[in-house]
Amino acid sequence: MERYDYVIVGAGSAGCVLANRLSEDAATKVLLLEAGGKNASLLVKMPAGVGQLLKEKGESNWGFWTEPEPHLENRRLWWPRGKGLGGSSAINGMIYIRGHARDYDQWRQMGLSGWSYSEVLPYFKRSEALDTGADAYHGGTGPLHISHAKADNPIFQNIIKAGAQAGYATTDDFNGYRQEGFGPYQLNIHKGQRWSAAAAYLTPSVKQRPNLTIITDARTTRILIENGRAVGVEFVAAKGEAARQVYADAEVLLSSGAVQSPHILQLSGVGDPDDLKAFGIAPVHALKGVGANLQDHLDVSICYECPEPITLYSKTKGLKRLGIGLNYLLTGKGTGASQGLESGAFLKSRPDVDRPDLQIHTVLAIMRNHGKDQVAQDGFTLHVCHLRPESRGRVGLSSADPFADPAIFANYLATEEDRRAMRQGVKMAREVAAQPALNRYRRAENAPGEKVQTDAEIDAWITHTAETIYHPVGTCRMGVSGDAMAVVDDQLRVQGLSGLRVIDASAMPTLIGGNTNAPTVMIAEKAADMIRGRSPPSAEEPPVFDKAGAA
Repeated sequence: MERYDYVIVGAGSAGCVLANRLSEDAATKVLLLEAGGKNASLLVKMPAGVGQLLKEKGESNWGFWTEPEPHLENRRLWWPRGKGLGGSSAINGMIYIRGHARDYDQWRQMGLSGWSYSEVLPYFKRSEALDTGADAYHGGTGPLHISHAKADNPIFQNIIKAGAQAGYATTDDFNGYRQEGFGPYQLNIHKGQRWSAAAAYLTPSVKQRPNLTIITDARTTRILIENGRAVGVEFVAAKGEAARQVYADAEVLLSSGAVQSPHILQLSGVGDPDDLKAFGIAPVHALKGVGANLQDHLDVSICYECPEPITLYSKTKGLKRLGIGLNYLLTGKGTGASQGLESGAFLKSRPDVDRPDLQIHTVLAIMRNHGKDQVAQDGFTLHVCHLRPESRGRVGLSSADPFADPAIFANYLATEEDRRAMRQGVKMAREVAAQPALNRYRRAENAPGEKVQTDAEIDAWITHTAETIYHPVGTCRMGVSGDAMAVVDDQLRVQGLSGLRVIDASAMPTLIGGNTNAPTVMIAEKAADMIRGRSPPSAEEPPVFDKAGAA
């Protein structure tokens, strides 16, 4: 019988952090299980590989699809999720964003002790190694390298100028004193390489710790639960092969993400009893909130043709693509060392919201449908997403077979407010693109096109083309005692079961205002202290009036 103190299920953005921090104690025996492989390919290492990784199912991408979405013409939407060491941090756009300070204060106001901005800021700083060093908002010596985007392409520079010309604020640090406005992004890129959670937290020296065991190609089929306690995990190397069981003397830590953490719980008999019985799974522990409360950022692509050969189309067409790869292999530099997304904005869709509810990502290409629709034309794209949707979906079973994909129902645009915000985002992005700063670089609007002007036409285009921008959360959400739909408490312990925590983006009760990778790392850093019984660092009030948010 194989026994460990902790068994971690999933080596993604949270699981890598936990494996590192828990195995720092040489007396603690840790097992990290990952369903995918080692993610050692050049596409993962090279930032420019993101376009290929996101659009295709493969060894680094689970490649899920949603159920038909009733408010999006019953389309089934493509949902990339990371597979292998590093999880989604191995295939994402490498944007480092924490969200707005008030996002975390909102969690605290929901009764979740310890989750205010001033209390989580030290954990963000602990994880960080910002290229310009530590300051009041950033850490300089953590494992997660963060670089300031050069944003030196004229498109990136002039989007920021155009935002200012349109009357919006500018900011030099979306993670600092002001999120609102246009500015350059910070990136998880270090010395020309993607700096995933695996690169940061599973360094060679960490992997060599004698008390840490890492098993890849290990598909978890269920959590073993006895007498109200999680005691271990069952996994297989491949479908049809014999199952293997491992046991946790302290705790099982489920860190498989917003899609697969609830799915594994459901396969283990933890969830809504009626849903489980419908698929022939005997309920072990009734918990109706498992899989509910799904939230995600919906995105539309507003594309413009560019008359100058300065975008990724001209940089990568024909044999130039081969040259990019060779140059990157030899020097680690050039176009391959960038992901083509270096500036953007956080804006308010109406003046009475208390924090930005729209985000813009500027992409140095005409990028539609996750890059699957190839456009032979120089151009750029303003990706616009709604940060705080009211709509809620769910993740459920499609079969009792652990190898069957879960059923994902995002339920996008279910409310009028969500539809209004997306529509307004399109209008605001067009307003920015029309500014003089972009006159030299902007020609025809490739999408949605000049014929789409009225509210009804914009709404129809959104429902026909909108896609995820890869930020699902909330399906095992934190809640207070007595909350029937909460899955975990503010210590990330599964309600009503001992020996089991869920530590990843699924625990977020609400979506944060931005990309979700950095907050997931923070959650795991904080969880590691909880598990080890270490006192949290002192709360840090940022040294400005209206923390990290006032415009």
